[in-house]
Amino acid sequence: MEVILLEKVANLGNLGDKVTIKSGYGRNYLIPQGKAAMATPAKVKEFEERRAELEKQAAEKLAAATARGEALSKLNIVIAHKTGDEGRLFGSVGTQTIAEAVSAAGVKVEKSEVRMPHGVIRQVGEYDIAFNLHSDVVVSLPIKVVSE
Repeated sequence: MEVILLEKVANLGNLGDKVTIKSGYGRNYLIPQGKAAMATPAKVKEFEERRAELEKQAAEKLAAATARGEALSKLNIVIAHKTGDEGRLFGSVGTQTIAEAVSAAGVKVEKSEVRMPHGVIRQVGEYDIAFNLHSDVVVSLPIKVVSE
């Protein structure tokens, strides 16, 4: 399946690129999300007419994500959680808890923007958590988990 990208997609391409992808990825994710359109001659012509508008929107999204990233990097987040013996947490600290703590500190962050490749936090300590605010803006923030 050949599609034309309407915005930058990580590990796939930039705005305006024609890419060949698997049909399920296009039908189930890219097209419904508005990230791509089928690469028919009519759609390509329509895209070329709207190209300047789409590039302007992409630049605005990037500027907003960069501003959020700068504000996020200035935060100092401490999460208090119940602990047991030897600093082990009762339960865990996951993406939802981190997103709520950062949003409460003043920078709105969605749960889907929090990246935890090593899984949830189960010990007291300090952890570097990545926030993927845009495909070009990834901010790392130290999060401290302490005993309640």
